[in-house]
Amino acid sequence: MSLDVSTVAAILAMALVTYGTRLAGIFVSGRLSLAGRNKAAFDAIPPAVLVAVIAPVVLATGPAETIAAVIAGLSAMRLPLLATIVIGVVAVVLLRTVMV
Repeated sequence: MSLDVSTVAAILAMALVTYGTRLAGIFVSGRLSLAGRNKAAFDAIPPAVLVAVIAPVVLATGPAETIAAVIAGLSAMRLPLLATIVIGVVAVVLLRTVMV
C-alpha cells in the first residue's frame, strides 16, 4: 500500500480545521456576552448534540437499549450524572440478558 501525497495532505488539512474549530469554540464562547434568547439557545447546544448522537443508537439497536435509555432518562431527572450512567449501564446489561 502506498500513500498518496494529496490524500495525506487532505487528511492533515481536515485535522487542522477540526482542531481549529474546536479551539475557536472554546475561546469565542468565553468572550460572548449573551442574554435572553441568545443565551438560552447557546445553553441548549450541548444537550441537542447529545440527543443527536444518542437517539439514533437508542432507536436503531433494539428494545433492550430503548428501554434502558428510558430508564436512564427518568433517573437523570432526579439523580446525579454518575448515578444515571451506572443505572443506564446496569439496565442495558440486565435487559440484554433477560431479552435474549
